[in-house]
Amino acid sequence: MATLQIAANGNSAARPAAATPAAMSPLRMWAAVVGSTLGAFMAVLNIQIVNASLADIQGAIGAGMDDGGWISTSYLIAEIVVIPLSAWLARVFSVRNYLLVNAILFLVFSVACAFAANLQQMIILRAIQGFSGGVLIPMAFTIIITLLPKAKQPIGLALFALSATFAPAIGPTIGGYLTENWGWEYIFYVNLVPGALMVGMLWASLDRGPMNLKLLAKGDWPGIVTMAIGLAALQTVLEEGNKEDWFGSDFIVRLSVIAAISLTLFLIIELRAAHPLLNLRLLVRRNFGFGIVANFLLGIALYGSVFVLPIYLTRIQGYNSEQIGMVLAWTGIPQLLLIPLVPRLMKRFDVRLLIIIGFALFAASNFMNVHMTGDYASDQLFWPNIVRAIGQALVFTPLSAIATAGIEQENASSASALFNMMRNLGGAVGIASLQTFLSKREQFHSNILTHSVSVFEEATRDRIARLTGYFMSHGVSDQALASHKAVVAIALKIRKQANIMAFSDTFFLLGVALVVALLASLLLRKPGQLSGGGAH
Repeated sequence: MATLQIAANGNSAARPAAATPAAMSPLRMWAAVVGSTLGAFMAVLNIQIVNASLADIQGAIGAGMDDGGWISTSYLIAEIVVIPLSAWLARVFSVRNYLLVNAILFLVFSVACAFAANLQQMIILRAIQGFSGGVLIPMAFTIIITLLPKAKQPIGLALFALSATFAPAIGPTIGGYLTENWGWEYIFYVNLVPGALMVGMLWASLDRGPMNLKLLAKGDWPGIVTMAIGLAALQTVLEEGNKEDWFGSDFIVRLSVIAAISLTLFLIIELRAAHPLLNLRLLVRRNFGFGIVANFLLGIALYGSVFVLPIYLTRIQGYNSEQIGMVLAWTGIPQLLLIPLVPRLMKRFDVRLLIIIGFALFAASNFMNVHMTGDYASDQLFWPNIVRAIGQALVFTPLSAIATAGIEQENASSASALFNMMRNLGGAVGIASLQTFLSKREQFHSNILTHSVSVFEEATRDRIARLTGYFMSHGVSDQALASHKAVVAIALKIRKQANIMAFSDTFFLLGVALVVALLASLLLRKPGQLSGGGAH
């Protein structure tokens, strides 16, 4: 019976032990795949359900709006740092020990977060939860591309797609429902039942393997340190930059310099090291390189759209978290039905065609939102969300399959780390960019609209007069006060319209990013045209 373990030499390699994957019983093989992908699903889902309930958590633990963002930021920093480390740490502690310990820690600290008494406790607990949850994402991907026979990999990747695309879409729905009906603590308790199932499946399916603690002394420590510092600094810059006015803040400038120097040193170290933490030379392979570009842009659009739409529904339509969740549910439910069908489509059609159609539909769903008005709410968002769901369902599994089609066993875990890290990094870059873009475009449209509304215009004076009369007929006796309220009402109307136009511009930008991803996918080769052996 095969044991999945990580090789003790070479480039962060993930390979089965003496037996081949085919020698492992199908039941245990699929238990390992399903259990690990369930863990990845929970790790990604946790980000979105917490974000949907952030205001309630901040109020409960006495955190201010500015500082409360660290509840999410601490999780994301820990997650993005641990993803590239997971392959090496699995070699040190064995896959079984490493996965089970982190799965259990993820559940323990999920419950602990519900009992946090203040912001400091919550930040520390969320960081540890993010560090353990971040392990589950690349390890699930690695298990799929090393344990499953090549013919079965599309099915495993379809399961993994549920964590990558379905979880972000359905997260706000679950978070909103639990917060409105049960309380914010239950967004952490919800992990317990599927988490227990995950631990049980991994416990039963993964054979014991020896730990290799001697590798700690032989680790690529210069690469590990520079990568951890660089990614942590970069993630903090992206999360806090808009709030701190970007390079107008000394804090952001210092962190940006640290990130630039650390990541540059990391690249140099990895390219020169005999046994690097990550094999960055994989990026020059045509399919993997262009697949990474497309995956990075997918991360921008995937997490960016989940970020923008709730803000629009809150700011413009006044929706609560449960109502927002019901709108976003239509970006998730169709995926749950479609993703299981994707492996069959991959057998009948060129995977590149599926990727192109998926990106085209995802882009179209954003372009459908570029002419928004004040009445643009759940009904108007229904069809764009359906189109988006179909596009996302078609993209991820074929893109993952074609990007990793020529990857050898010894490079599998490097490929997994890079592929998942770049999608998460794309999400961070996307959210940070869209925050700034949204505020700048709101200011731009507000200035244009304000200049066009002049008291020298008869229409403006007439509007002020009618609003003044309205306020005086509704309890305002002072004409000067009524006139002031009329001017304020017009200003608020202008600001609302400027916000709507800014959201339209933001959706257009997301559509453009997906068109670029589509162009990158046009450069992919068919898997059969790749040189060298596949993963098996």
